[in-house]
Amino acid sequence: MKTLYKNILQAMLKDQKLLAVLIDPDKMKLDHVELFIKKVNISLATHIFVGGSTVEANATDILVTKIKQFTTLPVVLFPGDVTQITNKADGLLFLSLLSGRNPEYLIDKQIASVSKLRETTLEIIPTGYILIENGKQTAVQRVTATKPLPRNDIQQIIDTAKAGEYMGKQLIYLEAGSGAIQPISEDIIAKVKQELNIPLIVGGGIKTKKQLQSAYNSGADLVVIGTAFEDDESFFNDIKRPAIATT
Repeated sequence: MKTLYKNILQAMLKDQKLLAVLIDPDKMKLDHVELFIKKVNISLATHIFVGGSTVEANATDILVTKIKQFTTLPVVLFPGDVTQITNKADGLLFLSLLSGRNPEYLIDKQIASVSKLRETTLEIIPTGYILIENGKQTAVQRVTATKPLPRNDIQQIIDTAKAGEYMGKQLIYLEAGSGAIQPISEDIIAKVKQELNIPLIVGGGIKTKKQLQSAYNSGADLVVIGTAFEDDESFFNDIKRPAIATT
């Protein structure tokens, strides 16, 4: 039975906040996986996302297989390309880049993935992906040859997110991009959340517990953190689960 989306939706309805750690196969060394995942396991993380804008062939399959040895957390693919699909994961965000106007990333890549996805048991979750201007060019911009939505045009961001919901997306993902100078603002998150009846994911540029809490308080249902862990693993200490008292 597929439960990934059901659990995310139930968490939203109960106002239980979720946290995903994003791991890029091209940046994570296999001999570091065990220690890294052990830290994830004692953190507040509820999900592990795996993916990147450009990933070598088979790297995702190898990494996911390794990750699954050390955790029971759901592993969800966040694919930049069809080559990043592996049946070793639990689910996949079926991304459509709504902020861009490049048909390759709106529908062409999705069509190309169907023959491969048809042979998997992955839980596939339709996701509207919206890139927001953050102060510097991101890998997503370079790879997709698209521009992000301007930070100051909040109405366009709101309307794009709502259009995604009307189109049948089950999740909306607001992304500032890996290593973003500025995370998605509280105002943007709050106003988009007010319009949606589906879970809202927020990622990019979140490097402190204060920024994480700010995203939650503004309405994010699930926050994705990647670069913060890559640059400063001490961040794990700030988001450890409280120790359970024993008698």
